[in-house]
Amino acid sequence: MNEDDDYVYAIRPNKEALKREFKARHELGRELVNLPEAHFPTIPLSSRIKEQIFAAKKFKKAALQRQLRFISSLMQEEDEPAIREALRLVKLPHQKNVEVFHKLEAWRDQLVSGDNTAFDEVINTYPNANRQYIHQLIRNANKEAKQNKPPKASRMLFKYLQELQELKED
Repeated sequence: MNEDDDYVYAIRPNKEALKREFKARHELGRELVNLPEAHFPTIPLSSRIKEQIFAAKKFKKAALQRQLRFISSLMQEEDEPAIREALRLVKLPHQKNVEVFHKLEAWRDQLVSGDNTAFDEVINTYPNANRQYIHQLIRNANKEAKQNKPPKASRMLFKYLQELQELKED
């Protein structure tokens, strides 16, 4: 029998995995510190970590980094998946607003470039839209582009599309 058979090697944790976990908790702590206080009632945190997060909001530079490391160590005791899910739900309305904003920008650019399918999409999406006003804004935007003027009509078209979107949401 070999001597090595009796010896059991200690299984130590992977240092790189531990570093990645700590860094993920650190970033989560940073997100929580940057989060407005109005959102905290929806996030499942202990009172101790909430106190530390509110304290961190007052710190700058090195003190903030030390506090974030402390928050990261406290985060081990928390339900991290539940916290991440609550943060995702808090950010969800903002992400939808960004998507709508990009869609409106794309429509504006397509309308100014003369894409009729974009015009049909706008009219189908917003049936109460003023077709004549949209055409007028498109003509003015093209005229301004040819004369190298500031894109006032293009901005007005985007603003009008935003107003239509707001009316649709209400």
